Amino acid sequence: MSDQQTAISRRNFLKAGALLSGGLLISFTIPQANRLLIQDATTAFAPNAFLRIGADNSITVILSHVEMGQGIWTTLPMILAEELDADWDNIKVMHSGVDKDYNHTVYGIQITGGSSSTWSEFDRYRKAGATARVMLTQAAAKRTGVAIENCTTKNGYVIAGGKKLSYGELATEASTLPVPQNVTLRPPAQWKLIGKGVKRLDASVKTNGQAKFGMDIQFPGMLTAVVAHAPVFGGKVKSFDASGAKAVPGVKEVVEIPTGIAVIADHFWAANQGRKALKIIWDDGAGANLSTKTQVDAYQKLAHTDGLKAAQKGNVDQGLAKAAKLLKAEYVFPYLAHAPMEPLNCTVKISNDKCEIWTGTQLPGIDLAAAARILGMKPEQITMNVVFLGGGFGRRATITSDFVSEAVHIAKASGKFVKMVWTREDDMKGGYYRPMFVHRINTGLDASGMPIAWRHNIVGQSIMAGTPFESKDGVDSTSVEGIADSPYFETVPDHFVGLHTAKEVVPVLWFRSVGHTHTAYVMETMVDELAHTAGQDPVAYRRKLLQKSPRHLAALNLVAQKAEWDKKLPEGRYKGIAVHEAFGSYVAQVAEISIDNGKPRVHKVTCAIDCGLAVNPDGVKAQMESGIIFGLTMALYGELTIEKGQLQQSNFYDYRIARMNESPEIDVYIVDSNEKMGGAGECAVPPTAPAIANAIFAATGKRIYNLPIMNTPLKHIS
Repeated sequence: MSDQQTAISRRNFLKAGALLSGGLLISFTIPQANRLLIQDATTAFAPNAFLRIGADNSITVILSHVEMGQGIWTTLPMILAEELDADWDNIKVMHSGVDKDYNHTVYGIQITGGSSSTWSEFDRYRKAGATARVMLTQAAAKRTGVAIENCTTKNGYVIAGGKKLSYGELATEASTLPVPQNVTLRPPAQWKLIGKGVKRLDASVKTNGQAKFGMDIQFPGMLTAVVAHAPVFGGKVKSFDASGAKAVPGVKEVVEIPTGIAVIADHFWAANQGRKALKIIWDDGAGANLSTKTQVDAYQKLAHTDGLKAAQKGNVDQGLAKAAKLLKAEYVFPYLAHAPMEPLNCTVKISNDKCEIWTGTQLPGIDLAAAARILGMKPEQITMNVVFLGGGFGRRATITSDFVSEAVHIAKASGKFVKMVWTREDDMKGGYYRPMFVHRINTGLDASGMPIAWRHNIVGQSIMAGTPFESKDGVDSTSVEGIADSPYFETVPDHFVGLHTAKEVVPVLWFRSVGHTHTAYVMETMVDELAHTAGQDPVAYRRKLLQKSPRHLAALNLVAQKAEWDKKLPEGRYKGIAVHEAFGSYVAQVAEISIDNGKPRVHKVTCAIDCGLAVNPDGVKAQMESGIIFGLTMALYGELTIEKGQLQQSNFYDYRIARMNESPEIDVYIVDSNEKMGGAGECAVPPTAPAIANAIFAATGKRIYNLPIMNTPLKHIS
C-alpha cells in the first residue's frame, strides 16, 4: 500500500484506523533469547519511546514496526545509532507493544506495510538518537565540570576533557535531566552507519533457532486448536456432530465459533485428527455457484465497456479515430495467495479480567481492539505480544483481524489457554487473496509509432470495498495504481482509464506490491509491444516516453548499462526490460532467459533502483533479490482457481513456488540519488514478470497476456 499511489483510500484508512484502534497499552516484549540481557525499564535511561540505555552499556532500540524478513530489525536501529553515536556491537532490538507513540508517522495507526517503515521513521529515529546523545553529553559535562561545547561523543562514550565516560556510566544521571525539545542532527558528512553496510542484527538468532515466531510459542498448560472452515467461500455451519472428534485421544473440547468449528487438544496431532473426525453439514450459500471460468467470462464482457473514470485526458474516441495504427490487447490475472512460510497462528490466554495474546501481526493495535470487542474488555486489559513474523506480504494486516479474532473466540468459548494453528492447507484455502483482474486496452499510434490515444478498462474486486475507508467515488485507487498515474500517459494526449469493481464472495486483501502486481505487467508489456510495432528498440522507445520522468530514466539507463543491453547475447539467450515506480521507488530490470522444451528458464536478472537515500544498501539489495524471486514465482506459477466455490489448490505441490534451482543470478545496483526516499520491500516485484515476458517475446515472438507464464507453451522463432 503506497501513500503516494493511493491518496484517497489512504486518507480514509487513517480515519477508519483511528476508530478501529480503540484504547492503547504500553506492553514491551522481546521475541528472542536476548530477553534477560535487556536492562530493566525502571533503571534504564529511556529518554523517549524508542530507546533504552542500561547501566551495563546495553543499548536497546524499540521498533515501532514489526520485523517480518524485510530487515528493519537492522535498518531502524542504524538510524537511531547513527545519531546516538553508539557502538554497533552493543545494540539490541525489541518489538514495541501497542501505544500511540508507535503510530505510523503518516498513516496514524500502528502498522507495518506499504514499504514505508524506513522513510516514515527516518526523522523520528534520528531525533530519538540525537536527543539521547545530547542528554548523555549534558550529564558528562555536569559530572566533569567540562563545558558542554568541549564534550564530544564516539562509539558509545562521551569524551569530556581527559575523561572518557561510557553511556552506561552516564545513564542514571542522564535520566534525571529534562528532555530537550530541539536537537541538532548530525550532517551526512559525519555518518558512519547510514548509507554503509552493517551486520544484520537478527541474523544470528534466526540461523541458530533462538528467534521466537508465533509457531514457537509454548507454555505449560497450553492447548492447541485447529478450526474446520467452510469448504465454499461464504459458507456457514448448518449442523455438526462432534462425537467422533471427542473420541480422539487428546481432544479436550469442540466449540463452535463464528468462522467454523474449533477442535482443542493437548497437541496439534490430536487436534487435527479430531477435526478430520468431525461431521459437519454446511450451508454453502451463493458461493457454490462461483467458478474461475464463469468469473473470467463475466469480467471479459465487462471490460468491453467503460468503467468508472480513474483517469482521463482529451477525447479518447477522437484520438483512436485519427490513429495511423490500432492495437488491442486483453489480459487476465488469477487470484494469488500470500503463502508466507509461517502459516497463521495466534496464542491467547484469558485469566480473570485480563487477556494476553502472542502473535505475528502487521496491525497490532487493530488486533488488540478486535480482541477487546470480542471479550467485552477495555483495551488496557489486553496485552499484545508481537513476535517475529515468518513472512507477511500483507496477509497479517487484515482490518477484520480474522485469525486473531478467531483465536480469541476459541479461548472465550472454551475458557482454555490455546494456541490456534492454521495448517498450510488452512492458510491456502482460508481466504484473503490478491484479486483476479482483467484488463482490456485499445491503443492508437501515430505515423511515427508513438501512442496518441489509449483506452484502458480494468475489472476486478476492490480490497477497500465494504470497509470504512471505501472510496466515495467508487474507484479503488489500489486497483488502478501504476496505470491511472502512469508516466507514459504524459505524452498521450487522449486517454481514458476506467474501473469496474466486481463483487464476489472471495475475500481479497493487499498483496506484496498490491495493484502494481498486475498494472506494471500490463503497462510494461504493452509499451514493449508498441516499441516492436514502431520498429524501435525497447529501451530507446521508453526513453522517448519518459522524457519528463527523470527518476524512471535514471533506473532505466543504469540497468541498461549494467546489463549491457546493446551487447549481443550468446545464441539461445534473450533479454527483456521493464521499469516501474511503486511505493516511491523506481526500479528497472533486465531479464535474461532461454527456452527449454517449451518453457522459459530465467538465467539472470539485472536490477537498478532509485529509492532516494539508501539507509542500508545491503538491506535494499536483499529486498530487491527477495522481490525478484517473489515476482518470478508470481510470473511463472502463481495461480489459484475456483470450482463450485471451492479453491482447488491447497499446498506448495499444486501452488508452485520457484525452487532454488530455478533462482537466477541477480545483480542489484543502487542509483546514487538525493531524491525523496521511497520503500524497498515491494517495489522489485512489479517489473520482474514483464521483464521476463518481454524476453520471452524476444525469444519466441509470442506475447503472453494471461499469467502464469507456465500455462503457455512456447517455441523459438523459426
